[in-house]
Amino acid sequence: MRKILIAAAVAAFPLAAAAQDSHSMAGHGDAAMALPAACEAAAGSMDMSKMMEGMQASMSGGQMDEVQKANHEVMMQMHGPMMKAAMIKDPDLAFNCGMIAHHMGAIAMSEVELKMGKDEKSKEMARMIIDAQRQEIEEMTTRVEALAK
Repeated sequence: MRKILIAAAVAAFPLAAAAQDSHSMAGHGDAAMALPAACEAAAGSMDMSKMMEGMQASMSGGQMDEVQKANHEVMMQMHGPMMKAAMIKDPDLAFNCGMIAHHMGAIAMSEVELKMGKDEKSKEMARMIIDAQRQEIEEMTTRVEALAK
């Protein structure tokens, strides 16, 4: 399964080891979200950078504390890959690729909770989400690769 995750790294949004290292997203600068290569190929050469810049500018106008900034950043990281997946014509690929991006966002949000949260029950929920979402990402990535053949 690790080779599947490694193969998912692409130039536009490097995944690094986000799906394998539970703290890589918590650092926010260490990794960004990426779709598997088959999702990128199915989406085509859509350039999300201009849209993302515009969204970043429009959403970051006010004063945000550290928690708000961290949550905003992970949402911005998730949005580009989700929008890219939405442009895939094949409904099965679009679903799986979009859900991979969505699950990566859930992991990143959970990592913010682990880093900044104070409530132990919320942190435990975040750990459970990370474990479950990683497994589902692996399963969906395998499905994407099978559908793309």
